[in-house]
Amino acid sequence: MSETEQELARDLGFLEAYTIGLGTMIGAGIFVLPSIAAEQAGPASMISFFAGGLVSLLAALSLSELATGMPKAGGSYYYVNRALGPFFGSIVGWGMWAGLTFASAFYMIGFGQYLLPGLGQYIGFLAGWGQMGITVAALVMAALLTAVNYYGVKETGALQNVIVLTLVALILAFLALGLFSGPTIGEFNPNGWPAVAATIGTVYVTFIGFEVIATSAEEIKNPSRNLPLAMIAAVVTPTLMYVGVMFVSTGTLSIEALTVSQIPVADVATEFMGPIGALAMIVGAVLATVSSANASILSAARVNFAMGRDRILVNWLNEVHDRFRTPYRAITATGILTLVLIAIGVGIGTLAEVASFMYLVTYALVHVAVVVLRRANPEAYDPAFKIPKGLYPIVPILGFVACLAILVQMSIIIQAIGTVIVVFGVLWYLGYARDRALSTSLVGEAIAPEPTAMANGEGRYRVVVPVANPETERDLLRMAAASAHAHEDEHAEVIAVNVIEVPRQTSLSQDLTFEEERVERQQELLESARDIATDLDIGLQTRAIVGRDAGSVILDVIEEENADHVLIGWQGTRSRREHVLGSTIDPVIGRAPCDATLVKLGPEGGRGEGDVMVLAGEGPHAPVSARRAAEFVAASDESSLTLLNVQSPESESDEDLSPTERGEAVIAELAERAGIEYMSYDAKVMVAEDTEQAIIEAAQEYDTVCVGATRSGTISQAVFGSLPEKIGAELAQTVVMARGPEESPMSVREALRRRLEV
Repeated sequence: MSETEQELARDLGFLEAYTIGLGTMIGAGIFVLPSIAAEQAGPASMISFFAGGLVSLLAALSLSELATGMPKAGGSYYYVNRALGPFFGSIVGWGMWAGLTFASAFYMIGFGQYLLPGLGQYIGFLAGWGQMGITVAALVMAALLTAVNYYGVKETGALQNVIVLTLVALILAFLALGLFSGPTIGEFNPNGWPAVAATIGTVYVTFIGFEVIATSAEEIKNPSRNLPLAMIAAVVTPTLMYVGVMFVSTGTLSIEALTVSQIPVADVATEFMGPIGALAMIVGAVLATVSSANASILSAARVNFAMGRDRILVNWLNEVHDRFRTPYRAITATGILTLVLIAIGVGIGTLAEVASFMYLVTYALVHVAVVVLRRANPEAYDPAFKIPKGLYPIVPILGFVACLAILVQMSIIIQAIGTVIVVFGVLWYLGYARDRALSTSLVGEAIAPEPTAMANGEGRYRVVVPVANPETERDLLRMAAASAHAHEDEHAEVIAVNVIEVPRQTSLSQDLTFEEERVERQQELLESARDIATDLDIGLQTRAIVGRDAGSVILDVIEEENADHVLIGWQGTRSRREHVLGSTIDPVIGRAPCDATLVKLGPEGGRGEGDVMVLAGEGPHAPVSARRAAEFVAASDESSLTLLNVQSPESESDEDLSPTERGEAVIAELAERAGIEYMSYDAKVMVAEDTEQAIIEAAQEYDTVCVGATRSGTISQAVFGSLPEKIGAELAQTVVMARGPEESPMSVREALRRRLEV
């Protein structure tokens, strides 16, 4: 079956998106934090909540751009990992997971406080249990929520909506009656402004959920308008509620009474709503803490999934249960850590602050990610919403600085715990993820951004062909001409390039007498290319260049000529050292911003002709390979085209299809994706346990074998992927490996070098 991602219906308007965000923001924090915040900063803690809302607004703008540009599961983790690479991806992934588990434990202890000391005032057997009872209640509910997510109880979604509406109604009633009662504020800022700043870090745990809107970007109607508006509204609304709750609370109870209260909002409500109002707030708090913890456990499992997908995290953790279809191991791991945090007696304030710390680190890097993606401008990044010109780059810079400023103000203990988690993420990357992670950093492109290739005004289709060997020159030019002839309506042209490499110790113009023989051979080679082009009836341009590095020179030619396709020859051997396929080939194939085709020529006769076979797969570059094969066949009267697919006997799909039927569906879909369904071709499906060996054996029957890259960009120690390169190295026939115009990110070292060369 096709791996093409399905498009999600855009059926969420502004109101629906706003409600989703509000549901994550109106939670346990508003019921639990007033006593903690009042103890730290007194009535001025309402400023802390307001400042936290402003910091979240800045993050909401950056997240809005990222979400519409890269709507993927994983939220902030995915954006940071894509922009800054797996090093920072590991830090943010583990940080978000730890932050969510600390937040879950925070919510569960808040649940225990409102359940026992709170409801204990009305239900006798719940009273008098003390701190041990609170801990036990928190442990029991945490275990229950872990089980609910483990078994995948679907009804929790509908229950969440009911809880949100109930909470909003309760808080509005609390604020209305509280303000009407005439609260009186005493000394506004008894502990000074440093305490107010430090309190922002404590209360920020209440703001960590708004990015859930960003994860729904693909489903939101008119995302360029509705997504940022929904995120901003989902931050502003609870921020005003939090400020109002703190104003009413600190103006109704004395700071001393508020700081010792385990159920602060209920105790405040008792003053002007009576026992019934207080009971309503207690019930609301119980529902809020359960709802918030449930959402945190589920979100943590989603972060695990995204990390596993990128191979930063061991995929064993993301295995889906055969019966319940839930990532039960990730959920269990999250639940166990939550239980441990509760059981060892970590203070409720510490839990809140550590969760805040990790999300402040995350959002700081989110702001950096926006700047990197803006400057790197990768092809896949096309946000429907962008931070307005007047606010960019002010918003990400100010947001980054604000996050760091709050982190610096937090206590030494919290900074130490947060640093341990960050260091763990670094060590995990170095020890496990560095050689496995699929993503690569775009920081290089951000340091030395390259202009986006613009379409040439003449509409000319250009194929660049590096030539160096008279014995292979004709075949390479003929295959390039076949590709060019397929674009005759665009006035196609082949550009033959030969590069004389000169050591860095020698001036390019130095000792021309010594280089005379090489220059003469170069001219002979290009003159021969002109003769060949005349025979092939194709327009030709030749470039004779002297340079330090052939790969860099060819890339420069591709950029200068605005080439659509580069076709390069390969000897068929892999390097085991610095380069994979060769010092010239690696940078060209890895960085060329156009179609790239690598050709290993077989015995004379049938090079790009005769019986041509395409490996019909589901990868993103398979259509490019199929088009290349179709171009070769169309240029020869005696060539045939076969699309081969090899299937395993075991079905990997829920559909009731035989392996042969699955293979035929893949072939038909590939022909359509490649635009060659009009051509005459043979569809061949093989069923084998060892698909790789079956492909290699089947390929022996053909003169030319075409295969698409199985990976994007130059990742780890491969350019095209292990299977294409193995086919190219093992087969004696002509092998063609192709990829589409997907540019691989440059390294930071290369980017700095380019920047210094400017």
